[in-house]
Parts: sequence; structure tokens; C-alpha cells
Amino acid sequence: MLFAALIERVRIWRRERETLAELRRLNERDLFDIGINPADVRAIARQAARS
Repeated sequence: MLFAALIERVRIWRRERETLAELRRLNERDLFDIGINPADVRAIARQAARS
């Protein structure tokens, strides 16, 4: 059970990093165009990884 929980946390962490990297490739104008404040990028990546 502990091992499965650890694996799931690693998967979430990887998804968060991938999403964060994708969002960071966008410039501020592109982020605003899709309704994202650049200051919220980390929180959005974290939320996306957990859903």
C-alpha cells in the first residue's frame, strides 16, 4: 500500500512538472489569451496534475 501511494505521488509530480514546462513555454500574451495569469501558472499546473 505504501509503495502504491509513493508511485502515485511520483506520477502526480511528473504530470505537474510536464504541465508547468508546457505553460512556461508560452509568453505572457499567450497565457492571457487563454485566460491564465502568469502568476498562477504553478497553481494551475499543480491542480491539473491532481485531476
